[in-house]
Amino acid sequence: MTLGDAPPAPAAFRRAAATLRPAEVRPEIELEDIPAPQRLAPYSAAIGASVYRDDDELAVGRLIMLFDPDGQRGWDGPFRLVAYVRADMELEITEDPLLGPVAWSWLTESLDAHGAGYAAAGGTVTRAVSEGFGNKADDPVSTELELRASWSPLEEDLSGHVAAWCDLMCLAAGIPPLPPDVATLPPRRREDPEPFRT
Repeated sequence: MTLGDAPPAPAAFRRAAATLRPAEVRPEIELEDIPAPQRLAPYSAAIGASVYRDDDELAVGRLIMLFDPDGQRGWDGPFRLVAYVRADMELEITEDPLLGPVAWSWLTESLDAHGAGYAAAGGTVTRAVSEGFGNKADDPVSTELELRASWSPLEEDLSGHVAAWCDLMCLAAGIPPLPPDVATLPPRRREDPEPFRT
């Protein structure tokens, strides 16, 4: 190591980061490595995803893994996962007062279904309505759901958490979960994904 080189990332971080890219993923989902925020924790990695039906993008999301060997206030351990999901929805659905609790249950039930142990979960569900004015007055009204959440995984293997996040995005896009006996496919990947950053 030469002067100015960053020390190697801790082994626990490297092991966890290796589990962020599952060997199999639902065929509707395209995953890619994305730059991770650098100021939230000493070490971080992130993936992004889009959910497609045919050529239509129905939902997008990010999953960020943060690692601080000393932990941080509000965490339960050295790891924290931060998730974001945005999906277009019909106006009637976004007007349902139960949408917030239902969307949150998509996350917690998906984590439970994949055996992804977690603690200290929290987040928000936002409904947005976009209307056009002026030269955009003829644009149709669009409505979308945004879910932002964070939780502390109880193990270094994050594959169950990634699978739960993928299921959450599909549910937000209106695609039901796969039955347990249906196999998934290898993930579609961009040709030159960006490496994990520390």
